[in-house]
Formats: sequence, C-alpha cells, structure tokens
Amino acid sequence: MSYALHDSATMLRRNLRHALRYPSMTIATIAGPVLMLLLFDYAFGGALGAGIGGGAASDGGHYIDYLAPGIILMAATSGSVATAVAVCTDMTEGIINRFRTMAISRSSVLTGHVVGSTIQTLVSIVFVIAVALALGFRPTAGPGDWLAAIGLLVLVTFALTWLSAAFGLVTSSPEAASNAPLPFQFLPFLGSAIVPTDSMPAGMRVFAENQPFTPIIETLRGLLMGTAIGDSAMLAVGWCAALALVGYLWARKAYDRERTR
Repeated sequence: MSYALHDSATMLRRNLRHALRYPSMTIATIAGPVLMLLLFDYAFGGALGAGIGGGAASDGGHYIDYLAPGIILMAATSGSVATAVAVCTDMTEGIINRFRTMAISRSSVLTGHVVGSTIQTLVSIVFVIAVALALGFRPTAGPGDWLAAIGLLVLVTFALTWLSAAFGLVTSSPEAASNAPLPFQFLPFLGSAIVPTDSMPAGMRVFAENQPFTPIIETLRGLLMGTAIGDSAMLAVGWCAALALVGYLWARKAYDRERTR
C-alpha cells in the first residue's frame, strides 16, 4: 500500500506539472462555462428571468441567481474533456509502455490522472464561481451549506473524471477522446440548469427530471440559494456514486486489457 501511495503521488505530480506547462486545456475548461454564463445572463437573462418565478427578475431578484449553480456544474463537466485527452495521449504516445517496464504500481497511472484532473477541475470551478460573484451572483448559503456544496462538487467531479478516464482509454486518438465526453457538457442544458423543468414540453420534461444532472443542479441550487431540495440530495449522491463506480470499473478493465496486449 505504501508503494502504491508513493507511486500515485509521483504520477499526480507529473500530471500537475503537465497542466502547468500546457495550460490550454485548463483555460478551455474555465472559458467555456464563463462564456455560457455571460451569454445567458446578458443576452438571454432578461427574457428568461422574467419567465421564472422565485428569485427571477419578475420577483425583484436576478436571473443569475438561478443560472449560476447550473453553470458551476457545467464547469465540472467541462473538465472531463481534458481528462479524456490526457489519458488517451498517454496511451497512444508510448509512455505507458515505458511505465510497464518499471517497478511501479499498476494503479498509480490512473490514480494520478484522476486525482490531478479532479484538482484542475476544482480550480476551474473556483474561477467560475468568482466570475459569477463578480456578475452579481449572491448566494445565501451559510458555512455548512458551502461545505456541503463543495462536497457535492468534489463528488460529481470525481465521478465524471473516472468516466472520462475510461473514455480516454478506449478511444484511438486524442481528437476522438475530446469528443467522447461532450454529452456531459450538454446534458445540463437538458436539465434544470437554464430553465425549470416544468417549463419544458411533456416528453422533454420526463427526460430532464430523470437524468443524472437535474438532481445534482437542484441540490447545488438549494444549498447555495436556499431553495427546496426535497429528495434531490439523495438522488444526486446516488447518481454520483453510480457514475464513479461505473467509471472506475470500466477504466480498470480497459487499462488491464491494454496491459495484456
């Protein structure tokens, strides 16, 4: 166990140094959600906010208070692209073959990628929150609510990172890997990130209310803005745990298969 932890820490340092030397993916992870925040707040915020009750412009509040929690989640989903590309790059450029000749823990390579990508994504989330605050986002959360919200963001980021690592292992090129996690970035749009699900047509509403990201968004919004959470918290944690388990088992199986070739 001590060797595995030491090797994982070494791989973590390697991935963090790569992120510092080649920050383009981290910048892209930040830029996407920030642009969405600016677009929907400034271009569409007046029309969308006027049609949303409770905290919207029609009730004396601001649409950004509804929008920001969904965009914060999008920052977590944006980090999945960088993870998939980084893992696929390692698998296709030969460095993994060199690692296999060394006396290192076989799990350390994936662990370093997942923990490193999780840290990068959380840093991106902090930047997105800072931009949202600068634009007028005013959460009502207390210290306990903030801790719970941070815990939820860590959990969903960890889950998506394992799934993205699996995508990186099964794709044939970094270009293909960059496209594989794109559904993660679009699913929040088909949830309650931009508008409430009860404003959607019947068929889309059923999908929106039963997909993974809607309870996560509603839980995050409830923690930050004091809105009702209901059973969304249990569903959010359950979805995160399920996604993390599927991603972990899939990634380990794909990595072990590559090792035997």
